[in-house]
Amino acid sequence: MIDLLVAGGGPAGLATAIHGALAGLEVVVAEPRPTPIDKACGEGLMPAGVRRLAELGVTVPGRPFHGIRYLDGTTGRHAEGLFRTGPGLGARRTGLQAALAGRAVQLGVRVVARRVEGVRQGPDSVVAAGLTARYLVAADGLHSPVRRELGLAAPPVPGRAARYGLRRHYAVAPWSDCVEVYWSDRAEAYVTPLGPDRIGVAVLTTEQAPFDVQLARFPLLSARLPAAPGAPVRGAGPLRQSSRVRVAGRVLFVGDAAGYVDALTGEGLTLAVTAAGELVRCVRAGRPREYEQAWLELSRSYRALTASLLWARGQPRLAGRIVPLAARLPGVFTRLVNVLA
Repeated sequence: MIDLLVAGGGPAGLATAIHGALAGLEVVVAEPRPTPIDKACGEGLMPAGVRRLAELGVTVPGRPFHGIRYLDGTTGRHAEGLFRTGPGLGARRTGLQAALAGRAVQLGVRVVARRVEGVRQGPDSVVAAGLTARYLVAADGLHSPVRRELGLAAPPVPGRAARYGLRRHYAVAPWSDCVEVYWSDRAEAYVTPLGPDRIGVAVLTTEQAPFDVQLARFPLLSARLPAAPGAPVRGAGPLRQSSRVRVAGRVLFVGDAAGYVDALTGEGLTLAVTAAGELVRCVRAGRPREYEQAWLELSRSYRALTASLLWARGQPRLAGRIVPLAARLPGVFTRLVNVLA
């Protein structure tokens, strides 16, 4: 029998498959889309994520970056925090997914072009997509169909503005060896170096408007960018998604499907890869229910820091002080950056 049936062939699903294969489990990934899969993403791996991927034997093409820089999108005032434990990596989403997929195939993971639905659980197995396995891992993204099918999606909090992400690539040489985060009164723009002649610009905002309208809110950044006629824009959202649990019988959730706060702190990919390892450890030990607590502990700093920063961003009297405060307290800012790193 299949040990793990993984719903979703994105980074979280493939990382789970690789962890499982390395642990000696039989793993099948169900993914209806062809590789590589692109999506809206900040495309920055924090240092811990880079290390986790190296431990899995995954080599990802990209460009190293050495810290995080916050900038006021109008005045240019900034604060910079450098990593103390090695560089992060700016990597195109397609390159990351292709590298993970290649490693999974190398380890003997079977990938089938199927959509996972019609989940049925028994005392010793779970059936979905015409396959039977000991466990189903839902790694099917922000708006997880499996989470929705099982009735595990928590309702949105009334009065909380939904946030959305947009991303576009530019054919321009990176001008910084940090990920830059530009702040305006209503949005943030992330600039990630991806290669010698390419950067990614991702905008996080509560307002649904075209990318160029969003970008105009950051005049200092806009002035650095070449015209990008026809360059595709990828979008995602609403970003905040909650799951009532991470373990529901023989179904376990990982990656964005397990619950997501926001992309503001850039920890999503690192958390997904690390949590995938904990999920496999718990399953292999025959104690899958322990994964719930493991996920809560792993994600505690991400959830706390991201929620706190989002709260401050939502306070009109505080939002404009985030960058000046970080600039006045460089030691504190650097410590926070390294907690995330």
